[in-house]
Amino acid sequence: MTDTRTSPTTTPGNPGAVVVVDHVSHTYGSGPGAHHAISDLAFSVQPREFVSIVGPSGAGKTTLLRTLAGLLQPSSGGVWVGGKRITGVPEGMAMVFQDYSRSLLPWLSVEKNVAFPLAGSKQSKEERRAIVAEALDAVGLTGFGKRYPWQLSGGMQQRVAIARALAYRPKLLLMDEPFASVDAQTREGLEDLVLKIRDTYDMTILFVTHDIDESVYLANRVLVLSRPPAHLVEDIRIHLPEPRDQITTRENPDFVHLRGHVARLIHGGEPTA
Repeated sequence: MTDTRTSPTTTPGNPGAVVVVDHVSHTYGSGPGAHHAISDLAFSVQPREFVSIVGPSGAGKTTLLRTLAGLLQPSSGGVWVGGKRITGVPEGMAMVFQDYSRSLLPWLSVEKNVAFPLAGSKQSKEERRAIVAEALDAVGLTGFGKRYPWQLSGGMQQRVAIARALAYRPKLLLMDEPFASVDAQTREGLEDLVLKIRDTYDMTILFVTHDIDESVYLANRVLVLSRPPAHLVEDIRIHLPEPRDQITTRENPDFVHLRGHVARLIHGGEPTA
């Protein structure tokens, strides 16, 4: 049966939204053993927003991201991307996963990994070559195209995964704990890289992370989810000076206050007025 409901993007509360999550719930299984991962979750995301999603372990963050990516259909409610209700992977969306070692194809060179999502496209070989070169340059990997993923460090491999997403030229980028497997110094560099990419490519980014400091440092908004079944505890607006800086931003008293507030919410505190 075709769903003919009007997209929630047409409502006054969501003018021009890129993403609308409309009272989404998701349950794995049925009967006494069913796991209720998400309950009546609703929010929208505007163009060029950077939205971090945090919550306790097992709070349904990855389930939510897979639902946004069209990889998982919700048990109830719906998701709209670009004004269209999604029933599969939407156009103009790319996803970067946590486990870069599994997401890259080890038998392909770096440049062929980056070019992979362009296979079957209408671009000429020269155009595809130019897109790959631009994507590698954007993540600081110019000159590494002929190498293989296993010849690179973990941080460089994740840059390849990000470059592959950029090659698709997405307007919406989903990232599922993409920096969880790299060291702290590499992580800081990748955080700043993603902020630069967001501005350069005019993207909207939804970013799942367990790192509270990272969620505040990167985002315009932080969505805090509860323990399962996950609902939205608080939608926090982040008004920190731009551009962000790893030292001065983290020293800012507002940053310190915000990261403490997010931490309290994740650990069971209640939102404050």
